[in-house]
Amino acid sequence: MRKSKLIGLAILAAVTLALLAPSPVLAEDSPPQPGVNVYFFWGDGCQYCAKEKIFLQYLADKYPQIEILDYELYYSKANQAIFQQFADYLDFQPQAVPVTIIADKKWIGFRDEYEAEMETAIQACLEQPCEVDVGLELGLVEAQAAESAAPAAGPAQGDASSLINLPILGQVDLAAQSLAVSTAIIGFVDGFNPCSLWVLSVLLAITLHSGSRTKIIVVGLTFLIVTTIVYSLFIAGVFTLFSYVGYLRWIQVLVALIAFVFAAVNIKDYFWYKEGVSFTISDKHKPKIYQNMRSAVVTPRSILGLVASTSALAVGVSLIEFACTAGFPVIWSNLMIANNVSTLTFILLLGLYMLIYLLDELAIFGAAVVTMKASKVEEKHGRVLKLISGVVILALGMVMLVNPEWMNHLNTSLLVFAFALALTWAVYIVHQRILPRFGVYIGSGFQRPKGKKKKRH
Repeated sequence: MRKSKLIGLAILAAVTLALLAPSPVLAEDSPPQPGVNVYFFWGDGCQYCAKEKIFLQYLADKYPQIEILDYELYYSKANQAIFQQFADYLDFQPQAVPVTIIADKKWIGFRDEYEAEMETAIQACLEQPCEVDVGLELGLVEAQAAESAAPAAGPAQGDASSLINLPILGQVDLAAQSLAVSTAIIGFVDGFNPCSLWVLSVLLAITLHSGSRTKIIVVGLTFLIVTTIVYSLFIAGVFTLFSYVGYLRWIQVLVALIAFVFAAVNIKDYFWYKEGVSFTISDKHKPKIYQNMRSAVVTPRSILGLVASTSALAVGVSLIEFACTAGFPVIWSNLMIANNVSTLTFILLLGLYMLIYLLDELAIFGAAVVTMKASKVEEKHGRVLKLISGVVILALGMVMLVNPEWMNHLNTSLLVFAFALALTWAVYIVHQRILPRFGVYIGSGFQRPKGKKKKRH
């Protein structure tokens, strides 16, 4: 009896405790924690926008309750209209990006000190729901959140169709390699520069008279290394300039206009070589270059003296060559800025650019070392190279003007270069094969049949 009473008391105590204890609440039935909307207005290609995207992704990982709604402004009129509504509500003039809005607070631009201020604003709204949410007040949040813009972390991973398995490298996402592909192609086309090829071929020809393979190797390698360093510094300087100024729409337009000028002059050089404005080494500079070359490599010197004299020659020639080849570095550097590459990525891509850029010159140098003969770059070669570079620069200038992000996608970047090469081939065939059949010769450089009067344009 006593035992049964104890059991009964234990059951009664357990029931009492169960009734007094707070009832468990299922996770799906718990009231949602207050959320915070972060409105991020940015521009495609804006350097500071790209930097803030990284920070906002950090906040999204740290505070799952926040939702980042981002609006790209450069290419979306709808987002520009939404931005104007936010600006009118908060009474400020929309002049630059990025602009970040949390509750009724706004940050124009992005600085290091803004990070702590934004995080503090988010924490305050999480602790106690903010009284003002501009997106809610304007009735824009739900519609825009459903169709809104892209995630702040960057481009999505490629699908299975763009993934391939390569020996040693393993799985490679081709869609993510478009900037590398674009860099390789631009560097390859830039490498076929008549100015640099002419200088190298003449320098090797002069050096060959010494009959010393060692001297050819020293002179050739020194010249290539120094010109590569100078050219790399030039490209890095252009990139740094654009980074310092910040990526703005007017810079994009300016770069496109510069590209069109270089394209027009190079294409003109195909038809009328060195006539009028021409981005080639002027004939007035050539005697001085010849003299410097002979002085650098013919005068008896030690190996160290030969390296020093060739280095000085390479620096001087590189400065003269900038007018020949500045188009591609300006466009490529701006593409890097437009696609928000990091400094490390830029350095790696610049290394790839210069490696591909040197391929043709290394081939000429290697042939000279092996055969002890120098190849000569003639005017007919220079004309064709000018046409190719002119059309490629024209295509890249159009991309800069319309949408630089095309170069960040493998399919569209390859289409751009395919279009440029197809157009180059079409111009060459029409000019060299089709029109002459009808007696039409455009430009200079033709060897016309004797005894027949031909039309000249």
